[in-house]
Amino acid sequence: MTTTTIDLAAIRARFPALAGPTVLLENAGGSQVPEVVADAMHAYLRDTYVQLGADYGLSKRCTEVVQQAHDDVRVLMNGEGIGEVVLGPSSSQLCRMLADCYAEVVQPGDEIVVAESGHEANVGPWLRLEKQGAVIRWWRVDAETGSSTVDGLRAVLSEKTRLVTFPHVSNLLGEIVDVAAATAAAHAVGARVVVDGVAFAPHRAMDVKAWGVDWYGYSTYKVYGPHMGALFGRTDAFAELEGPNHFFVSRDDVPYKFELGGCSHEGCAGLVALGSYLGFLAGRASYDRRTVEEAFAVMAVHERPLQERLVAYVDAHPRVRLVGPRHGGAERVSTISFLHASKTSREISLAANAQDIGIRHGHMYAHRLCTALGIEPEDGVVRVSFVHYNSPADVERLIEVLDAVL
Repeated sequence: MTTTTIDLAAIRARFPALAGPTVLLENAGGSQVPEVVADAMHAYLRDTYVQLGADYGLSKRCTEVVQQAHDDVRVLMNGEGIGEVVLGPSSSQLCRMLADCYAEVVQPGDEIVVAESGHEANVGPWLRLEKQGAVIRWWRVDAETGSSTVDGLRAVLSEKTRLVTFPHVSNLLGEIVDVAAATAAAHAVGARVVVDGVAFAPHRAMDVKAWGVDWYGYSTYKVYGPHMGALFGRTDAFAELEGPNHFFVSRDDVPYKFELGGCSHEGCAGLVALGSYLGFLAGRASYDRRTVEEAFAVMAVHERPLQERLVAYVDAHPRVRLVGPRHGGAERVSTISFLHASKTSREISLAANAQDIGIRHGHMYAHRLCTALGIEPEDGVVRVSFVHYNSPADVERLIEVLDAVL
């Protein structure tokens, strides 16, 4: 695949927020949206804000927008022909909903493997199933590196394992887990796999078909879209569960059975519009799987030198501990966390904030991971997160501040 060359200035011009004075380096908490997405949501609210499913023309058009959003996200995740996509207010809510559905079918003694490296959204809901008699097994991290190996996963699997839940990328470490290998190991003992893709999805093309996962969720507002979440599920995985929607909604009516109260209609308009931005990155007029893959390849090209610059800077500092892989490149994303030997993470973060640089500190909802790594969770780490629209100047401005405070 040939990667299209897109000028960074042309990319940044698509994001009105980047014209402001703030250097936006907290993208793991939420990315900016291209103007086309904001415009589509505004137009939907202004011109077509009616209920779905009626027989008059305007309602039919709105119904088509919501359906297209589901279809487009399924293409984005490469789930065509193998499953469906549920849309909701956030990935946290969707994960809790999924765990509540499994609470209806998990039997006493069933084992659930939970990753210590996970965001609490994909940890806490599964721990609640202990009330149903489930047994929790922990996929632990290395206390020094934070890494979770597939061999470590295999060590806690058994014929009783019903579910394996883990992050594709820790939102603290930035390290990419081998999802295909972990999924194969789980499937070998008959377990379903639930993957939190939130920290991966802004940086690389999702591919649920290639990975073989049963469930995969991400936050659309961290992937240049509206504040929503998306959850892919394989057809056979959906068939095992009863969705939470009303009794008169058929069990087979997926995704509607799993979208209690429906999803954000104007958000769906924004998701549809995102396809045109990905087309811009890919240099293609159509929105299809090729467009997705080529657009994210362009993103990776723009990100890599930024992460390599900051990782090298942080790792070389004698009084700073880099939390996560000590390298840039293909095996990690541009989410970079670190600690200072004597200064608090809060102190460092506030120094950058005072210079209008948007970073933050804390456990970032990876509270249990911080504890496992010997990091006090409330002060936590300093986290910097780039995406493709950030510039080398953004990185150098941050390093200038860090030179002074570190």
